[in-house]
Amino acid sequence: MKHRQLGNNLKVSALGLGCMGMSSAYGPAADRRDMIALIRTAHERGITFFDTAEAYGPFVNEELVGEALAPIRDEVVIATKFGFDIDPVTGERGSGTNSRPAHIREAVEHCLKRLRTDRIDLLFQHRVDPSVPIEDVAGTVKDLIAEGKVQHFGLSEAGVQTIRRAHAVQAVTAVQSEYSLFWRGPELELLPVLEELGIGFVPFSPLGAGFLTGKIDENTQFDPTDFRNSVPRFSPEARQANLALVDVVKGVAARKGATPAQLALAWLLAQAPWIVPIPGTTKLHRLEENLGAVELDLSTDDLDQINEEVSKIQVQGERLPEAALKMTGR
Repeated sequence: MKHRQLGNNLKVSALGLGCMGMSSAYGPAADRRDMIALIRTAHERGITFFDTAEAYGPFVNEELVGEALAPIRDEVVIATKFGFDIDPVTGERGSGTNSRPAHIREAVEHCLKRLRTDRIDLLFQHRVDPSVPIEDVAGTVKDLIAEGKVQHFGLSEAGVQTIRRAHAVQAVTAVQSEYSLFWRGPELELLPVLEELGIGFVPFSPLGAGFLTGKIDENTQFDPTDFRNSVPRFSPEARQANLALVDVVKGVAARKGATPAQLALAWLLAQAPWIVPIPGTTKLHRLEENLGAVELDLSTDDLDQINEEVSKIQVQGERLPEAALKMTGR
């Protein structure tokens, strides 16, 4: 496994494992024992970076990750997140965000227990809370770092001015946002600022929530509890139009002797050495497939061809429902 550095000094595997889908978002939760085995197999294959959040479930995904990684805790990097208005004891959800300093502290204490650890390697603010100055959030995390309960600070789906303000108080090690050939929005402002400040980037949904694997078309039926049912980009009409993008990925992948998923991940890895995608899966063969992307080298000609062909395609549909979009880029 190759490794990369996030921020100044957080070394992780070039590919991480997003664990959210094991417990929520893509339909019913997978079998717990199977997922513990999958997480441990991922580590055996060289993955050292595992991503979760208190909101996934809530709580059950952190508990799963904590149990799976407890025997190998000192060999891995665990990222988790706070920031939604969730009662840290009951799991009852409020109406939006909550990054008040007292709530952050309470959330972290419960995250530590669920993760069966004495420190969180990378703590993300899940979404920016417009009612709490980001300086107060960064200052609280700075104190938690001084206390040894947190090692590194991250932001998720934050705007560039928020990132600058936070970074001035406590160095931001990584920013997490959606990024893939299916959604290239970060290229406009975010990536240049991260490079300027020396902040790593952790793209979630690097396979376009599964679309870039080539296994989804306009006739695909999602489970009723799958979040993609509410995403405009995944309406049947949008999917049919967006298959033009998948055709580009399939074409280049075939020429390279790779799968579409491997090509999509390799493209992300080629964008910058400080980018660490976190594809999720519940299947061992998909994990193995994704890992193959790390060894797939794309030449300048490959990347130019992809960019040229993709630039001709107008992706249809917003990447998130309207209410969720309003919580991003703040």
